[in-house]
Amino acid sequence: MATSAAPSVTPASRRRQRSTRLTVAVVLLVVSAVAVAAALATGSWGLTAGAAVLAVVLGAAATRITSAELAQSRRDAARDRAEQAQAYRVMAEERAAEHATYVETVERRIADREATIADLEQGLTEAQQRVSEATLKLGSEARRADAADRARTELAADLDAAEERAAEAIVRMAELEQEVDVLRAELEVVTAAWQTAEASRKRA
Repeated sequence: MATSAAPSVTPASRRRQRSTRLTVAVVLLVVSAVAVAAALATGSWGLTAGAAVLAVVLGAAATRITSAELAQSRRDAARDRAEQAQAYRVMAEERAAEHATYVETVERRIADREATIADLEQGLTEAQQRVSEATLKLGSEARRADAADRARTELAADLDAAEERAAEAIVRMAELEQEVDVLRAELEVVTAAWQTAEASRKRA
């Protein structure tokens, strides 16, 4: 294939070869023109005929060189376009691969972020549920504490009332003891008087 052998020839060397070939073609045309002019100047028919034949040969050679150079230029241009197309294709494939890798990386990051967000949302829901349960429990404990405070207040009031009643009972008991002592003393006096009276009656 021409593309496998061509990479060793640089564009600068091709331009030098093209310039050399075109210079040769121009030199051949100039030589043929000079030869014809010189033959015409001599006025010799034989020299003119020879110069004409030489001009035709040199012109044909120049034309061949020019056409060959034109064909080579077209082949070089086609080769350059093919190489550029190949380079563009390789570049496009590399960019497509890089883009696919980038898209895959971005999608993976998005998936990771979505998974993290889902975990955070689940954790937030659980935390809200725990807070709600703790709030309900705290309210229940507060109600029980209020009930306990009310019961303690009522119990303290009942205790105060009981202590007051006990104090009154102690006072009343002391009064009754005094009354009992008085009655006993009176009973002893009455009993003594009765015994004295009985004794006097018996002696009489």
